[in-house]
Amino acid sequence: MHLARFPRIRAAHLPTPLEPLPRLSKALRREIWIKRDDCTGLSTGGNKTRKLEFLMAEAEAMGADLVMTQGATQSNHARQTAAFAAKLGMRCHILLEDRTGYSDPNYTTNGNVLLDHLHGATTEVHPGGTDMAAAMERVAEAKRDEGLRVYTIPGGGSNPTGALGYVNCAMELVAQANDSGLAIDRIVHATGSSGTQAGLVTGLAAINAGIPVLGIGTRAPRDKQEQMVFDLAMRTAERLGCPGAVARDMVVANTDYVGEGYGLPTPEGLAAIRMFAELEGLLLDPVYSAKGAAGMVDLIRKGEIGRDERIVFLHTGGAAGLFGYDFAFSGGQSAAPAAAG
Repeated sequence: MHLARFPRIRAAHLPTPLEPLPRLSKALRREIWIKRDDCTGLSTGGNKTRKLEFLMAEAEAMGADLVMTQGATQSNHARQTAAFAAKLGMRCHILLEDRTGYSDPNYTTNGNVLLDHLHGATTEVHPGGTDMAAAMERVAEAKRDEGLRVYTIPGGGSNPTGALGYVNCAMELVAQANDSGLAIDRIVHATGSSGTQAGLVTGLAAINAGIPVLGIGTRAPRDKQEQMVFDLAMRTAERLGCPGAVARDMVVANTDYVGEGYGLPTPEGLAAIRMFAELEGLLLDPVYSAKGAAGMVDLIRKGEIGRDERIVFLHTGGAAGLFGYDFAFSGGQSAAPAAAG
């Protein structure tokens, strides 16, 4: 694969670190490493920056003066898009969907929302259940009628252009593992809009890495989540010039850890946040990375991730969102993490 064929604006701090987690590994009795995509560098970092390197290059190539995207209220993707647009001197407009019904002022104005506005983005709020793709297109057309050149980015930056960022991550991760003498048995990460998992699966398949990827779902039921990832992976492979590289059985998602819904913290996710913070000094977010970590921890404790497996947890970032979810934490000290089975 020769990704230099595709327009790209380099803004991320790459390669992100690949680090062992010795205290978490001891607590869970597994060898666990972490790929620090919370350290991509743009506005507190996160996985969307990799995608935006390719997406914003397309926007610049088409002469866009306004970039537009959509997501949930505490969208990490929205924050990173706003920051990237600011870096390029583009206007940014974001449609935010109220998927939780939370009215706490910290949730509606702090965290990622505060950062959206600090980067100069304008925002508008839509009720939960809105067809956000259609709503964004209507707003974009109105802006075009005003004479603006608008580039729209789907939620999560998840299309074949954005997924190239995680094709690149797959190659980066394998190179780091090779240099470290780390034979990876499984990659685990939170999966939502599908671009991260689709890019990883496609990139790993294209280089014949033989490393399975497990996405821990944050929103959709399993069948829908896996189909979204597979469809995008196939389109990404075609974009790369290797159609058919991804087989259906390469796409695996476990959606048992969504809880009551997208953006709604779970007890297990909050416990994972405390576990990573207390054992490794790492910050997860309640929407994505905490649910991914909670799934990994539970599958280890159940023995579904074997004792001999060496696991890489891909940290998708999002710690800025913690400041919008302060009400979810009791403030008390958590119990010591239980050992794995």
